Amino acid sequence: MRGNEQQTDPLHDARREQIKTAALKVFAEKGIAGAKMSMIAAEAGISQGLSYRYFSSKEELFTILVKEAMEEARSAFANVKQLPGTPKEQLTALSRTMLEADHAPFFLLLQQVQTSAEVPAEAKAIIEQNPPSEMMGQLLPLFIKGQQLGEFSPGDPERLLFLYFSVLTGLMLQAGQTVPGYWQQDVERLMKIILP
Repeated sequence: MRGNEQQTDPLHDARREQIKTAALKVFAEKGIAGAKMSMIAAEAGISQGLSYRYFSSKEELFTILVKEAMEEARSAFANVKQLPGTPKEQLTALSRTMLEADHAPFFLLLQQVQTSAEVPAEAKAIIEQNPPSEMMGQLLPLFIKGQQLGEFSPGDPERLLFLYFSVLTGLMLQAGQTVPGYWQQDVERLMKIILP
């Protein structure tokens, strides 16, 4: 029996990922309040009953996806200084990554946690433990270095970071409403906000 369990593990993991991918799309489009397990199952191409074998509720799914989104965001911000090039080149690369079509649903999910009353307490706790302002603060040394090198506009680096991130956030929220890659072509324009 143990051999059979090991053989089905890849199928089990693949099915879980299939359901999570479908849930991410449904949550991004409908919000947690408008999403139903039946919609997630239909998007995944499985029966609703089968979806409950993998996840007990839409709230469990939502919380798992929020945790994964936070881990991905934290990793992207923490690793920006390891990207090759100058601060301008590093920030340009990060901007392109964040504006990729597959990142938009995760970002919309994180926005829902901060704005929807229907969000599970566990998902809210994940955001409270990892405040977006702290993650954004990881970029501050990059902005300071960019200013020292004359690549970024002078002035208060925190305000410059806030301005950059506000515009990037707005574009990410719009990414779900446009064709994939639509805003990536405007990264150079986005960068002009912080350039001298």
